[in-house]
Amino acid sequence: MGTLFIVPTPIGNLEDITLRALRVLREAALIAAEDTRVSRGLARHFDINTPMTSYHEHNKLTKLDAIFAALETGDVALISDAGTPGISDPGFELIAAALDRGVDVVPLPGACAVTTALVGSGLASDSFRYVGFLPRKASALRERLEALKNSPETIVAYESPYRLADTLALIAEVIGGERRVCVARELSKKFEQFYRGSAAELRAHFAAENPRGEVTLVIAGADPAAAKWTEAQVLAALCERLANREPLSRAARAIAKAAGWTKNEVYRLGIKDG
Repeated sequence: MGTLFIVPTPIGNLEDITLRALRVLREAALIAAEDTRVSRGLARHFDINTPMTSYHEHNKLTKLDAIFAALETGDVALISDAGTPGISDPGFELIAAALDRGVDVVPLPGACAVTTALVGSGLASDSFRYVGFLPRKASALRERLEALKNSPETIVAYESPYRLADTLALIAEVIGGERRVCVARELSKKFEQFYRGSAAELRAHFAAENPRGEVTLVIAGADPAAAKWTEAQVLAALCERLANREPLSRAARAIAKAAGWTKNEVYRLGIKDG
């Protein structure tokens, strides 16, 4: 039985591939690539002639048998279009399936937009939370930001350049205009840029200037001093407002903003203890 190697590839600058990655890609029996059109360009550049098959979100179920058949006789290298496989792509499902079948899985260190943006942001990196791609719908994004706004950890997320200005506006509204944010654009590429400032400042900047290229967002964690209210504190404030005949929905909205809870959490507490 062969080994499944998890091989990071450059996120922009081709010089960022490692010597070990090149050796594994050349020696493997098969390369499982997210998009073979993209990966064949990489292979040509580095004179890699290993057979290649596609493995992506839309064919992952039908490709497993072929990949495991290849593992019966040799090693397989899993790569994505850019960066480390398994980060916001179906690579993690192949890795989990391989482990379930007793296949050795060997991850190689290498390029990753998450850590590159984080360390370049100037924000705390001792504790961070990666949340993947942010929701496209404004209502879902608002709910996600509400859930994150009191987290003391630095937040790292991917976002489309076309939605960036609207997302920054919502971050300023929900999390706070003073919260520190970094927009990392086109990491490791010719036009790499880091924009650092408050959410309000970056909202104004990108409202006037449409960005291009891939974007990684880094958002500072909440001040630990701004602790989330306990359930008892929320309930006490809720009871006081309801005693003054304030509608539950309005009371929940007002308390959530001060308490570090979501409106839905406060509302459900009000119904529960109704």
